[in-house]
Amino acid sequence: MIALFIGFLFLPSLAYAAEPSTMGIDFTLPNIDDAEPGQVATVLQVLAVLTVLSLAPALLIALTAFTRIVIVLSMLRFAFGMQQTPPNTVLISLALFLTLFTMMPVVKQIESQALNPYLASELDASTALQEAVNPLREFMIRQTKEKDLAMVLDMQDGPQPEDFGDITNVTLVTAFMLSELQTAFQIGFVIFLPFLLVDLVVASVLMSMGMIMVPPLTLSLPIKILMFVLIDGWSLVAHSLVGSFI
Repeated sequence: MIALFIGFLFLPSLAYAAEPSTMGIDFTLPNIDDAEPGQVATVLQVLAVLTVLSLAPALLIALTAFTRIVIVLSMLRFAFGMQQTPPNTVLISLALFLTLFTMMPVVKQIESQALNPYLASELDASTALQEAVNPLREFMIRQTKEKDLAMVLDMQDGPQPEDFGDITNVTLVTAFMLSELQTAFQIGFVIFLPFLLVDLVVASVLMSMGMIMVPPLTLSLPIKILMFVLIDGWSLVAHSLVGSFI
């Protein structure tokens, strides 16, 4: 989302670079050695936008709720015992929309504090970018565990920050991702336990009946699917994941 916001910041520059000339549309970028300072700035802005957009998937994983959501959904599929159902495209799409739903308050803050003032020419590009980063930092600080942040601060050299405002973005993102991994595995473990219990019960019943040659998964899989459908499992998991960020 930061990448999309930065893209919005440089849209006026892109439009200026693509403005048709008197002899037709000229898509040739100016030579930096012979160009005027304004033209050089335009070329560098276009290059910066393309670079940031290429990092958009990494920013989505590192700065949003996507990591926790997609890990929990993957562990849920593994708990069923079905490696390809639901397919990866379905899980990732669901994770993306749940991430968008979870991050909507942050998106609205970025829009009101940074994007709209910039489009109204009330803020310059650098100030608007800083205002866009602040809501993301607040979100990551709320979701970061103190012990993970303390561990990352101990690993880095230099003076310790006195408050959250002194914590660098690199340090905060690292601690945030570690906390997200820890929380995702905790939620996944809780979800995994009922399915493991069903597998153990089915295996014990088959062993007691002497049906050693029957794979337990053959009977436990439909039981787990039926149980999950009866309790409206997908809605419960989605609600629990979104609620874990509040």
